[in-house]
Amino acid sequence: MVPITLTYSGDLRCEAVHGPSKVDLTTDAPIDNNGRGESFSPTDLVATALAACLTTVMGIVAKRDGVSLDGLSANIEKHMTLQPPRRIARIVVDLAMPKGLTADYRAKLERAAHTCPVALSLHPDVVQEIRFTYPD
Repeated sequence: MVPITLTYSGDLRCEAVHGPSKVDLTTDAPIDNNGRGESFSPTDLVATALAACLTTVMGIVAKRDGVSLDGLSANIEKHMTLQPPRRIARIVVDLAMPKGLTADYRAKLERAAHTCPVALSLHPDVVQEIRFTYPD
């Protein structure tokens, strides 16, 4: 169990503190949902969590195997439903993988990524489009 505290700051903002590290983050409602859009929205955090989880699980595998994934990066798109109820409809994660990975190792990392806890926790109605790009 990881303790996290959250306080509603008013004006559609929340402040969360990660208990063990004391690192804090602020959320803000998006502009299209009555907020100021000055920070991650709660649904932005879900999309970001998916990309971070995919990357972390691949990092665990690579570290165990003595393989560097330095330079791996992700671009994330979160698409909300157009019709109520408001919810995440689709998350697109484009992973730019580092150089030097063999075809077999690429497949191993991709299999591992799809087992990340966030991916497995999202509702099946949320489309997860995960794309891996490898340099030539």
